[in-house]
Amino acid sequence: MTSLWLDRTDTFSGDDFRHGEAYDTVVVGAGLTGLVTALLLARSGQNVLVLEARSPGAVTTGNTTAKVTLLQGTVLSALRRQYPARMVDAYVAANREGQAWLLRYLESSNLPYQERDAYTYATTPQGAGTLRKELAVALAAGVEVDYLRNPGLPFPVHGAVRLRGQAQINPMDAVLALAKDVRSHGGTVVTGVRVLNVNGTAPSTVETDHGAVRANSVVVATGTPILNRGLYFAKLKPNRSYAAAMELADSTEPPDGMYLSVEHPVRSLRDYPADGRRLLLVGGNGHPVGQAGSEQAHLDELLAWAHSHFPGATVTHTWSAQDYQSTNLMPFFGKLPRGRGRIFFATGYNKWGMTNAVAASLGIAADILGGNLEWANTIHRRVTAPQGAVSAVTLNAGVAATLAKDWARAGLQKLPQEGPAPVDGTGSVALRGRRPVATSTVNGTTCSLSAVCTHLGGIVHWNDNEKSWDCPLHGSRFSSDGTLLEGPATRDLQPAAESGPKDHG
Repeated sequence: MTSLWLDRTDTFSGDDFRHGEAYDTVVVGAGLTGLVTALLLARSGQNVLVLEARSPGAVTTGNTTAKVTLLQGTVLSALRRQYPARMVDAYVAANREGQAWLLRYLESSNLPYQERDAYTYATTPQGAGTLRKELAVALAAGVEVDYLRNPGLPFPVHGAVRLRGQAQINPMDAVLALAKDVRSHGGTVVTGVRVLNVNGTAPSTVETDHGAVRANSVVVATGTPILNRGLYFAKLKPNRSYAAAMELADSTEPPDGMYLSVEHPVRSLRDYPADGRRLLLVGGNGHPVGQAGSEQAHLDELLAWAHSHFPGATVTHTWSAQDYQSTNLMPFFGKLPRGRGRIFFATGYNKWGMTNAVAASLGIAADILGGNLEWANTIHRRVTAPQGAVSAVTLNAGVAATLAKDWARAGLQKLPQEGPAPVDGTGSVALRGRRPVATSTVNGTTCSLSAVCTHLGGIVHWNDNEKSWDCPLHGSRFSSDGTLLEGPATRDLQPAAESGPKDHG
């Protein structure tokens, strides 16, 4: 599975890693958050190092649907249920500034984007009631939405909220331009180097799998923090969702807008002009990471829905993405607890990273450089409402229950001494002695690994769509050979016969 955005021939060649070097700021992660932050700091004259474990945009940024909009489904009305109006106003101001910065950057870099109206639509009478609430909150927050009954979709709807003049982009255009721009301002962008730990002393030591460097400030921009300080892994819900690019039949044109349903399973639609064609991008069918009976079934259901409304369409790409929703719905960014004011982080964009990521970058850069952003100050001073606290308690009770259930389930089955040859593309967890072992066969190669996630000891689940091992506790994911893909873990799954240390906090 390769996303439409990552399927390209132009790539970024990283700089050499220099063990023992000192920098003003080290940025961990080369997605949109990390690269915008790095560029802002490099422009100010700082000596900046970006460390990326894989390649720029390889994780969330390169797998998004890339809508750059202030109309974000029903986010504003959900926030208003937990916070006073001033908090919603601050969230809108942050996203407005993030959107404006990103579009200005694309224009100044001569990179294309498409202006589109954004729609949140309902397919049921109950959904229409939800739309009315979003309409009222958005208008009160200064978002100039309107309501219409026919948003131009090829299936019946019960109304839609529209925000004119929003945008959609190819996110990898931005990522690659940002990485080159960081370098042009004297920064260093290193790929293939994984950060393992950071201490908060002055200067901080950043430990990697290639050695250590030092920095006055460190920015952790890794989707979910790889450091356990502040326990943010316990304040986030990791979710996986699916997307596909489709070439429509004959002269059929995609709907001329960006669309998102209020009902579940969520359905997202947008177009993308490529090589003289207008592809249709469909997305949705999300679920908590590692907790689906079959991830492939989720993708198949999404494709079946798309084909039912766009018959004859040909699928060109399918992919999935991981997003993190904070239990109190508001993104986290700023100084990481127990970082002595030198470690910064950002997380919890809840699928709206194109604007929230840039806003978080602006806030973090202002903190480091001594600036002041009113909307950032308001968001930092938020107090979690009772609903958010209940959500956090419920989430962690569910995590504990999942941990116990999965360990018990592993104990119910033993690895057979002999049996039929494994089916390619399958994986399972069972006991070898007293240890849970994850065994999979992919492309004819069978691997047996410790089934215990290297983050906090969850039992991994087989993802039959991406052929990966996914942890249901906090969203760490590993390839079939144990290589870490994403999440709060910093170490690979080990071969079944070995054991080793957990991650640092």
